[in-house]
This record gives sequence, structure tokens and C-alpha cells, in this order.
Amino acid sequence: YEQSSGSVDSLFGSQNSSGDLTVSSEGSGVIYKKEGDYAYLVTNTHVIAGAQQIDIQLSSGEKVEGELVGSDTYSDIAVIKIDASKVTTVAEFADSDTIKVGETAIAIGSPLGAVYANSVTQGIVSSLSRTVTTQSEDGQIISTNAIQTDTAINPGNSGGPLINIQGQVIGITSSKITFVDANSNVSVEGMGFAIPSNDAIAIINQLEESGKVIRPALGVQMVDLAQLSSSQLQTAGLEDSDLTSGVLIISTQTGLPADGKLERYDVITAIDGETI
Repeated sequence: YEQSSGSVDSLFGSQNSSGDLTVSSEGSGVIYKKEGDYAYLVTNTHVIAGAQQIDIQLSSGEKVEGELVGSDTYSDIAVIKIDASKVTTVAEFADSDTIKVGETAIAIGSPLGAVYANSVTQGIVSSLSRTVTTQSEDGQIISTNAIQTDTAINPGNSGGPLINIQGQVIGITSSKITFVDANSNVSVEGMGFAIPSNDAIAIINQLEESGKVIRPALGVQMVDLAQLSSSQLQTAGLEDSDLTSGVLIISTQTGLPADGKLERYDVITAIDGETI
């Protein structure tokens, strides 16, 4: 994908209705559905955020204009549709719940931009259900459940497919860790992350239907009881409690469902009989 934004330069010395455009960011994506006159693509929200125009470069090198169907900041998933006339095949999603640590993981995309389009790198699934915390452009903290892989991933791979040895999409490549602490001189290699295909599909379906994702909100600030120190447990009045796991309520937000129902230092141990 090439995301374009306004520019004062014009390579062709001409104007159009949207003004002169220049490439402001590039990423990758995967075509997952062809229906009627349109084909549908999935990529990362951060690839297309703020775009005035979205151009899609197909594997053949041809470019078509994309139309944003919907995007979701919290999952970092966006859906785009294009004219289907030049799309001959679409990707197949795998069941990401069946992925095993150690199996082959292959990334396809455009690391460092369109110059290296259609690059393929291979590694393994390093871990499952990693919690990856990032910050959106508007400052919101986002926690994502992710597949960890040592497959080589670089800027420009974002939004592209992570596939298994059968060629099925197991995840949507989203981020990588580049360093831990610049002062410690510790370099980090082979730590890339992808949004599991099942999570991506759930978001895709909602974006196709309504262009956005509607989420329920309980309205609590909470911490994992098992992560608290002995002094914190004492502060919460739980030093003599037999509880070893659960969610400790720190505060509730006015006007949301938990307000007036839950209080500070309440502990949730199960929901609908399912133990936390």
C-alpha cells in the first residue's frame, strides 16, 4: 500500500481535485475476498491512518486505487476494497487456534517500501498469545494478543500476511521489537509479532458490516491479583485472604455499567462460572 498525503510538489506539473500527492507511508496487505465487482484487502490501521488516497500495488506491479471500508485503532486492522477485475485469486485464512510453537512461519510484504515489494522471509512461530503494548498516534495505549515469530520483519511489512507452510494466512504482521534499552547496548533480533488470523477475521467481519468495531465497556481500572506485592495486598485488605487469582478493581468510571455495582478493592474471581 502507498498512503498519500498533500504536497506542494507535482512530478507531472498538473493539478487534480485532491491536490498534489506524495507517498507518506508504505505497508503491505493481503487480498482475502472477491465478491461481485470488488475485492477486499486487510492491512494495519497504522499503515493507512490519515490517508487522503490509498494506492494498491498488486503483485503484478499494477496499481489500483483503494477505498477504505473501515478501520479499527485498537486491533490495528483495516479493510480496503478495490476493483476486482485484476484480482485472480485470494488468500485463505487458517485456524490460528491450531498453530503450534516451532512450526514454519513465512512473511510476505514490502520491507522498506515498494522497492522491495513481494519479499518473502521465513522463520518459525516462536510463541503464542504474547501481549504486545503499543501507543496509537492519538496517545491511546493498545494491548494486542499476538503471535511471536523470528521471521525477518521490517518497516513496510506491516499489514502483510504471515502464512504457514500450506500457504494459509495465520496472522497479519503488525510490529517488531527493535531494542530494549538504548543505554544498555542490548540489541534485539528476531522478535516480530502478528495479529492471529481468528482475531483478524472477527474484526474484518465487523468492519465489512458497519465500518467500525463496537465494543462493550465495563468501565473499570483493574489489576491482576496475582501480580500484587504483599504490601499492595495489605493495602487492599487482602493480606489474610485465601485468594490467589482474580481481578482487583482499582476504580470505576462514572456512567458506565460498573459504576455503583463494583467498588474499589472488590475482586472478580469468575464470570458466568468461568474462573479468572
